[in-house]
Amino acid sequence: MVLPFEPWNAQEGCAEGHGNSATKASVESALHAARDLNVDQVTVMIVGSYVVLEGIVQREGDDDRAVVIAEEVVGKGHVKSRLLRQ
Repeated sequence: MVLPFEPWNAQEGCAEGHGNSATKASVESALHAARDLNVDQVTVMIVGSYVVLEGIVQREGDDDRAVVIAEEVVGKGHVKSRLLRQ
C-alpha cells in the first residue's frame, strides 16, 4: 500500500528544498517496493512540476506499471515516462 502525499506542487515546499528530495525518495521507494517490477535501471528525476521516470524496464507493461506506482505517490498527471523496454 502506498500512502499518497498531499496534492503535490513543485513550487511549494520547504525553504531547504526538501520537497523535491522527499518526493523523489518516496517515488523511488514505492517503485522498489513493487516486487513484480525490476527498476534497477530506472532513474527518478524531478523536472519542474513533473516526476520523470527514465531508463530501461524488462517486460512489456512494466513501463505503465511504474507510471501508475509513481502517480500513486504524486498524483495523476504529474508523471512523465521516458522508459524503454529492453
